[in-house]
Amino acid sequence: MFSGLTQKQNKSDEEIKELVEKYSSLIFRISYCILCNVEDAEDAVQETLLKYITKAPEFNSEEHRKAWLIKVSANISKNMLMFRLKREAVNIDDVKNIGVGEADYETFELIMSLPAKHKIVMTLYYVEGYKSKEIAEIIGISEEAVRKRLQKGRELLKTEFEKEELK
Repeated sequence: MFSGLTQKQNKSDEEIKELVEKYSSLIFRISYCILCNVEDAEDAVQETLLKYITKAPEFNSEEHRKAWLIKVSANISKNMLMFRLKREAVNIDDVKNIGVGEADYETFELIMSLPAKHKIVMTLYYVEGYKSKEIAEIIGISEEAVRKRLQKGRELLKTEFEKEELK
């Protein structure tokens, strides 16, 4: 399937298909939160999957594999963000097309209005259901930093909500 890969690195077609079906939406949402651009998020998903195929370690559990994918996709997205040119703001209506359920759409829409460093933490906590300790391990910051970002994110959302109420 992929020439140039060693036998050890080469994942089976079935394993790759399972991974894509199970995690591509999650990887896309994480990337999109950081990049705010559909095309860049799609590129980040592809890079994450390629990295999985070529460099993924042996995983202790399915949660370990999921955490690895989240961390890799977040890192790839952050790297892309650092090097790309600034683009116009994304149309939030496009978010409905990225696999966020109707129940989560309002929450996701509010999260998208936050500064970049709060988006991933808020998404993992409120949309994906991770606990602060798990988020800290996934994105490589302290648990205290996660709690601070959640607190600040909630404050920013509250301020934004109050502005909307006054309109």
